[in-house]
Amino acid sequence: MATIKMKAEKRTETGKNRANSMREKHQIPGVIYSKGEETQHIQVDHKEFQQVFKEAGIASVIHIQLSGKSIPVIIREIQRHPVTNQILHLDFLMLHMNEKTRIEIPIILHNKDNVKLKPSILSQLLDEIEIECLPKDIPHAAEVDVANIDFSTPIHVKDLDIAQNSKITILRELTDIVCTLTEPPRAEKEAVAEESEATPV
Repeated sequence: MATIKMKAEKRTETGKNRANSMREKHQIPGVIYSKGEETQHIQVDHKEFQQVFKEAGIASVIHIQLSGKSIPVIIREIQRHPVTNQILHLDFLMLHMNEKTRIEIPIILHNKDNVKLKPSILSQLLDEIEIECLPKDIPHAAEVDVANIDFSTPIHVKDLDIAQNSKITILRELTDIVCTLTEPPRAEKEAVAEESEATPV
């Protein structure tokens, strides 16, 4: 994946009124923090962040361009307005490229609409999973193909693609269930069968 970059400016004034003023100018207030280092207050362009977030998601490394430096970070928190869903504040964690970090990444099930056993109900029990690795090895997501899942054998953490990557430590039991496939209720099965057997008029 190509390096994802985003411009930012230092923020010298803080407080609710100042933050509201920035948002009116389509700027989002935020912070970059790191263990043992002083927190940096920044602001980023709303439109640019939306574009970057669409590409990077919550797990990919973003290189913030600030005061002539490139700072590798991941998004730790996006605070939104409870009614309007407007982004109010951003928290970034600065990464040290030679130190392992813990992060939660999304789990993506491929071929959910192409499960071979039908009718059936696919239930995803895990949406995210915590891992530990070097920043350069952080995957965009943990993935698995569910096309061949059956009623008796669920998909486990050990079946995810990241389980085969020696550079990634999964911070969860490999036997934990990711998703299951079950038969629909009897009435629903009968309705599907009747529909398939119906002769077109």
